[in-house]
Amino acid sequence: MPAPELIIFDCDGVLVDSEIIAARVRAHMLTKAGHPIDEDEILERYSGMVFRDMLIEVEKHAEIPFQASMIDEMQAELEKRLEREIKATEGARAAIAASPIPRAICSNSPTRRIEMMLKKSNLFDLFEGRIFSAVEEPVKRPKPDPDGYIHAAKTLGVSPEKIIVVEDSVHGVHAARGAQMRVLGYTGGSHTQAGHADSLTDAGAETVISRWNDFNATIEAMSEWSE
Repeated sequence: MPAPELIIFDCDGVLVDSEIIAARVRAHMLTKAGHPIDEDEILERYSGMVFRDMLIEVEKHAEIPFQASMIDEMQAELEKRLEREIKATEGARAAIAASPIPRAICSNSPTRRIEMMLKKSNLFDLFEGRIFSAVEEPVKRPKPDPDGYIHAAKTLGVSPEKIIVVEDSVHGVHAARGAQMRVLGYTGGSHTQAGHADSLTDAGAETVISRWNDFNATIEAMSEWSE
């Protein structure tokens, strides 16, 4: 296929090392609410999901209902932790800045949080004006729904088949594939577990990288083969 005309990056767990922070906050909140769970189980079963959808799934198996206020409490605590601890994934800035291909972000995080994390991680200038949140208007349908990716493609005027998405979660891969886009999996975040790469390829990623040093060569290789 010809070289891609756009690369869309997920944010959490791809550009910034935030998934491990979110998993720890979620595990703490759920355990405190009477449903003991650790961060490894959070990552294995719910990585890439917004907290509201995760609560719905957990409630199907738990014997206690959760208070609606728990969502707001979790978001407030997560914001505090991210402000203090967020960092870019190792090598992300250099690799992405070296790519000549236009770029964008599509994330399940709200725009305000995405911008805060990018600024804290020295990545904001690479994506300013090309940030899309799947949980805000006009989409309001988070991954694994594909509409966030579809909206980004339409807004930027690029056909889905000319886009490569970089994702770290099965839910994100499903969203991108549902939007008819090709996917490169990424497993370089601190939340990566055994079998992570296999899960991404099983979900539809064409190949997987664990280091940003391999990013540009892999994109070039993907441009030379068909699915």
